[in-house]
Order: sequence, then structure tokens, then C-alpha cells
Amino acid sequence: MSALETMMPPVKRAAVNGVEIAYYEAGPREGVPIVLCHGFPELAFSWRHQIKALGEAGRWVIAPDQRGYGLSSKPSNVSDYGIDQLTGDLVGLLDHLGVEKAIFCGHDWGGIVVWQMPLMHPDRVAGVIGLNTPFLPRAPADPIAIMRNRFGPDMYIVWFQNPDEPEAVLGADVDKTMRFFMREPATPAGASGGLRALTGQDDAPAEGGSTFAFKDMLRAWDGVTGPAQILTPEELAVFVEAFRSGGFFGPVSWYRNFTPNWARSESLPTRVDGVPCLMITAERDAVLTPEMAEPMPHFVGDLETHMVKGSGHWTQQEKPADVDGLILDWLDKRFPQ
Repeated sequence: MSALETMMPPVKRAAVNGVEIAYYEAGPREGVPIVLCHGFPELAFSWRHQIKALGEAGRWVIAPDQRGYGLSSKPSNVSDYGIDQLTGDLVGLLDHLGVEKAIFCGHDWGGIVVWQMPLMHPDRVAGVIGLNTPFLPRAPADPIAIMRNRFGPDMYIVWFQNPDEPEAVLGADVDKTMRFFMREPATPAGASGGLRALTGQDDAPAEGGSTFAFKDMLRAWDGVTGPAQILTPEELAVFVEAFRSGGFFGPVSWYRNFTPNWARSESLPTRVDGVPCLMITAERDAVLTPEMAEPMPHFVGDLETHMVKGSGHWTQQEKPADVDGLILDWLDKRFPQ
């Protein structure tokens, strides 16, 4: 049996918002459910430790493979991966389950989605948990233009705007690609400025080429040296199989909607108020640094913040016990059973 079968509940499927979403569910169907939203290049499987811990604690927990990923539908147009569709899938999943409101917990790209939920669908949100990804105020200009200016044309989010090439590079050797990403952090704590340019902060041109140029780093990597892997071979195989089968078009297309998402967000609220929020940062995340969360009290009315020491970007997989404990403690305070 694969690790997907041994470490996850049985997969379920829901027809929502014009697509089929595969999801995993644990715990009793009572109380306010927690919906766990993964990032790039991840899966619902990334939450395997939290699904187990939350379910065993008597919490109703739901983790979807989001559109374009894993066992869920993979629409063929870039425009099918905009923030309206991504948040709409979560609303549709609640409708499918007969749930009025949920607590949305997101990591990496999933964090962007869950922080948009109280702005776009406030009547469906009971609380928000950001893991690594802070709430970011709307950028003062097109975020892709800001990132191109700050980090250069080969910075991965900018490079992802190109058609076809990112999918080809990432898909050429999926095993190597996943091992490249799923490693412990290479930088010491605080060594990188992260993606502060997403908020328009620090808008100076990059010097000497592109920052976060993952395509060049991936091509240059020998597949062996560098930071240690965070996954067992069995866990790695789940990711490799999923991306070999499903490809990278859908996941990369989330990034290709940065500019349309920014344009449509002009009329949205600029603050998150009326719901309790938890922000968990990771000390050694070089991309989503803890410093990026420092302005959040100005934009989030009810906020509790904690840092996971020693963790890089893949926090729920690197330090699962820490993440489980912080989430459960906050749930016990704000949503007692």
C-alpha cells in the first residue's frame, strides 16, 4: 500500500463549482470544521500529520486536493485558476458538506486563498489560520511588475508567467523536482528578505540577476548535495506520482492569475475583522519570512501570532507536533468543544 493509503483517510469526491474536488476527512462531523488548504507544489497529503492530530482530538477536519492538484479536476484554461474559482471551490465544498461556516487554514498559496475568504465570502468564515503566509495588504501596483523589478525576470513567480516552459522544466524529472523543493532550509534564520515586494515594500531593482531563480537552481542541482530531505521515500513517492500524473499546468496557473486577482481585488475590504485569526510563522522560511507578518496587527483585528523555531518553508511537514499543538491550543481557546 502507498503512503497515501496508509497515512490518509479514504478519499472522497465532491462536484463543486464546475469541477470535482477530491478531499479527505477525519474526526466527528460536529462543531466548526477546519479546512486545510495546501500550497505549491503540494497536496492534501501535505496535511497528513494535522489530519491525524486534529481528528484524534475530536475536531472535524477536511483537506482537499485543490483544483489542478492531485486527484481533483485540472481545468485546461489559465483563467480557470483565478482567486474567484479557488475561493469558490471552498464555498462549494462547504455547501456539499452542508456546512455554514468553517475555519480555513492555509499554507503557502493556500494561505493566500484563506486570507481572501473573509474578504470575498465573509458569511462562510468562522476563523482563519495562516501558516507561513501572512495576510498581505493589496499591492500598490501590479504585483508581477513589482516582483519583476525587484527580483528579476527569472524569479520563479515572474518566470511562471511564461507559457509552457515552467511545466516543461518542472516536469522533466519530477522526482528531482520534488526532492529539490522538499528539503530543509538552506539559509540560516533571517538570512533572506523574503517576498516583501509582494506588498510593494523594498522596491529596488535586484543586482546581478534574479533572486529565487528556481529554474536555474534546479538545473544546477546535482540531486544529492545540499540540505537534507524532509520526506521519507514513501512520502516522496506520493508527491512524485501525483505530479507525474497531473503535471504542473494547473499549479503554475495559480501564479499566472496574480495580475487578474490583483485587478479584481480593488473593491474588496482592506482589513480582516470580525473573525478570530491565528498566524504561525516559521523561523527559517526564506520565502515567507516571519518579518512579513509583522505588519499584520494593522490589518487583522483579532490576531494571535506564534513562531515555529527551526522550521523552513514546509512547516506542517517539518515540525508537525509544533504546528498541531499551536492549532489545537488556539482552537480550544477560540472554538471550545
